[in-house]
Amino acid sequence: MALSPPLRQHPSGALARRSLLVGTAAWCMGAIAGCTSGAKPPSPVGSSSFTGSRTTAVAASSSPGPELPTAVRWRPGPGEIQPAAKLAAVQLVEALGTWPNGQSGVRAAAGRAAALGIPSALAAQLAGQAGSLLPPADAAVIRVIDAQYGGILSDTASVLVVCDQPTLTGRTVRPGGTTVDVRLSRTSSGWGVTALHPAAPGPARPLDEAAREVFAQSRIELPPASAADIRSGAVHDSVLHAMLQLAGSYRLSVSVVRSGHPLDVFGTDRPSDHPLGRAFDVWRIDGHPVVDPATSRTLITEFMRAAAGAGSYNVGGPVQLTGGATANQFFSDDTHHDHVHIGFTA
Repeated sequence: MALSPPLRQHPSGALARRSLLVGTAAWCMGAIAGCTSGAKPPSPVGSSSFTGSRTTAVAASSSPGPELPTAVRWRPGPGEIQPAAKLAAVQLVEALGTWPNGQSGVRAAAGRAAALGIPSALAAQLAGQAGSLLPPADAAVIRVIDAQYGGILSDTASVLVVCDQPTLTGRTVRPGGTTVDVRLSRTSSGWGVTALHPAAPGPARPLDEAAREVFAQSRIELPPASAADIRSGAVHDSVLHAMLQLAGSYRLSVSVVRSGHPLDVFGTDRPSDHPLGRAFDVWRIDGHPVVDPATSRTLITEFMRAAAGAGSYNVGGPVQLTGGATANQFFSDDTHHDHVHIGFTA
């Protein structure tokens, strides 16, 4: 069992209906069509990264002027333990965080959530929790980089939806993005979202030398919320030095560092190392997603051992390793079948 973060449980609302999991394609097409570009954009980092991850580019607008990139809906690929849970989480994040010109705000977001089949009261509650998923802008597009577990039990789960979110205000397109800790419960009707906890990295501070080196290292891929975590100055140097050491041998795609992660290890009351700035997760190694069954177990094993060699006391992933410096240095469970967790002591 991970010594790193499970989650502090937050109050949950009523469950979304089964229709959260299906039947949203037509709405998504219509909502995004008015704010996308006809030019082919670069693929989002995660959603089309390996065979079997089914993605669909949304129809583009032919209107002149600056436009947002084309939205690409995320779909689970092979190797997922509970793909329906991830899909339910991602569909809601995509709906809340994507809107055409003139449909910004919490009330409009609640309408988009309700269009997924979520009861109106719960839809309004979730829209009110959207936080950094609803930046002030005329239009926005969510492009999911990765969806990984923050924790999964038999009837509850946390899915961390890691996103790019370019926005359009007036005639200016700005980069952006966030990570949302999406809580779900499962009933006889399937998985339904009960609460949202978006990342709140905090204000930027002057970068120290290790942080500058991380940003200068092209072999370290950071999503928006993780980059903001590092800019906030709240990430320990042990994490930054480990990233740099691993980047000497691997190209690592980071999913989560500090914000947007459960406060406690999921299903326990043990504080997670992530919110303390003492851990980071990697969802892709040398371009190969950890969750993909086609990814070499040897690559993952060597990377996990290299993480331990970089000073991590607590390395988790899809492979249970032996021979650590301590009895619990390596661990594996369902939560970590889709990423490698790398944690550090104070």
